Amino acid sequence: MWFANILNNRYLFSALQRVAHLKVCHTLKLSIFETMTYNKLTPEEENIIQNKGTERPWTGEYNDHKEGGTYICRRCNSSLYKSEDKFDAHCGWPSFDDEISGAVRHQTDSDGRRTEILCANCDGHLGHVFVGEQLTSKNARHCVNSLSMRFIKAGDPIPDMIGG
Repeated sequence: MWFANILNNRYLFSALQRVAHLKVCHTLKLSIFETMTYNKLTPEEENIIQNKGTERPWTGEYNDHKEGGTYICRRCNSSLYKSEDKFDAHCGWPSFDDEISGAVRHQTDSDGRRTEILCANCDGHLGHVFVGEQLTSKNARHCVNSLSMRFIKAGDPIPDMIGG
């Protein structure tokens, strides 16, 4: 009897349908990500990319890197930054004043004060972006963990993106 009352109440029934749909979509999304096979990461890379950690300043392999090419996501191979957008900000991490269009997602960090940057393809943590420092004409500094990226030398093939 109570079930018939729920079905007769169109507002409640509609709400229950939406909840069921969200649960199915959320489960499907989780299943897709759980079965996705990304590049194997070291424990330190995993801590930074998946757990939003930060490598110690001045220790990253790309901090003073000057070679021409493309920086890709270490987790999914998505192209993130071009070497011509890299500059020396003297902050201890590789810095870029621009990203490859559509490659990097910006979101407010959990502290509410900074803007986190993530790979738009796999949601891997890259670092933070700071605007208004006047360090370049583009007025932005993407402060990126070296362990979040791999460098592909100009002229070398970029590996296929995983999950895109």
